[in-house]
Amino acid sequence: MSKTFKILSPTAILGYGFPEESFMRAMEESPDLIAVDAGSSDPGPHYLGSGKPFTDRAGVKRDLRYMITAGVTQGIPVVIGTAGGSGAAPHLEWCRQIILEIANEESLNFTLAVIPADVSKAVVHAALDAGKIQSLDFVPELTHEAIDATTYIVAQMGVEPFQEALQAGAQVVLGGRAYDPACFAALPIMKGFDEGLALHCGKILECAAIAATPGSGSDCAMGILDETGFTLKTFNEKRQFTETSAAAHTLYEKSDPYFLPGPGGILNLSACQFKDVGNGQVRVSGSVHENTPYAVKLEGARPVGYRTISIAGTRDAIMIAEIDNILLEVRKSVEKNLSIAPDTVQLNFHLYGKNGVMGKMEPEPKTTSYELGILLDVVAPSQAQADSICSLARSTLLHYGYIGRIATAGNLAFPFSPSDIRAGLVYEFSIYHLMEYTPEIAFKFKLENVTAEGVMA
Repeated sequence: MSKTFKILSPTAILGYGFPEESFMRAMEESPDLIAVDAGSSDPGPHYLGSGKPFTDRAGVKRDLRYMITAGVTQGIPVVIGTAGGSGAAPHLEWCRQIILEIANEESLNFTLAVIPADVSKAVVHAALDAGKIQSLDFVPELTHEAIDATTYIVAQMGVEPFQEALQAGAQVVLGGRAYDPACFAALPIMKGFDEGLALHCGKILECAAIAATPGSGSDCAMGILDETGFTLKTFNEKRQFTETSAAAHTLYEKSDPYFLPGPGGILNLSACQFKDVGNGQVRVSGSVHENTPYAVKLEGARPVGYRTISIAGTRDAIMIAEIDNILLEVRKSVEKNLSIAPDTVQLNFHLYGKNGVMGKMEPEPKTTSYELGILLDVVAPSQAQADSICSLARSTLLHYGYIGRIATAGNLAFPFSPSDIRAGLVYEFSIYHLMEYTPEIAFKFKLENVTAEGVMA
């Protein structure tokens, strides 16, 4: 009988939750690894730029309590990638403190490895000067000014830092920003399983039961590696893997269906096969990993201003028919009234019911909605300026006298009072580039002996 390796992925992102019943059923199968991807750049640049988590602390603690208690008491390694959502130093420490609380509350003793992913600005400046940084598609060339303006810079680690921590005896591994499949693939690769199969399995497990049908980001999934492939299964009778769901998730967030790049290699799926093996399970084979010069993706965000928003709606057919011209005139009025230089302020109207989702890319030009949701979004150099512009734009639109208007009491309905909402500091991605690996990007882990009383020296 061929050897196997069972990887349990409890949830799509740490803090999204999972049914207790699913987790307990999965634990009955004695997994060899419990792993979870705790973050993503999908929620945008704010969380990396601000150093704040995008998942709720209570939710993260709830998920980790199940995972760490089961892992430590049953001798199963627990590996966490991209801690705190973005994986920079404050996110890592935020998650570490939760783990220490759980150890105290559950009277657990274990060895914890913490792997930072932060890269110093000096290292990035030097790499830029040395020509070792490459822009990704549709991303502008990196500048020294952008580096200096960035708050936190992280690099996506591959499987190697996780492997080094596990080899050093860590029972729980907490990683900073990581290539999503790395936390799932590191241990089985270290145990001798095929690198391509392990990484492809991790690519699917990173979102847990989202890859099943019907998909859910709040449910468990398992990948069972063997010598020639891996099998996917769920633990909820409501869900099952299908050939289509597994193949579709392989394409998730990828521009090329066959070649998926990562740190130090490319996952070649041109010979990949998906086969339904019954009982809601799918077997995958043919995945191959090809080595490339080692590079890591850098991520960073910088502050660009302050935001104030206002939410309103209109149900006036006359206004809806002329909404584009009305908003243009409102914009001109506000800019003239406040002497705004258009290149210093962002004043946007998002029209839900017309093109609020796709904006200029909306393929249907004709508005057929009987009502529109209007999100007024202002970003300015200061919060006071953003407040002023939003206030004037909101009041101007509220009372704008368009041709054919019948009622003069007001054009808009506001669901909230106050109508203007401060959203605070705004960030944009300033670094989203590939960098040749250099020893200065150490991903050096720190081992801690965690006890119910705290961290022991």
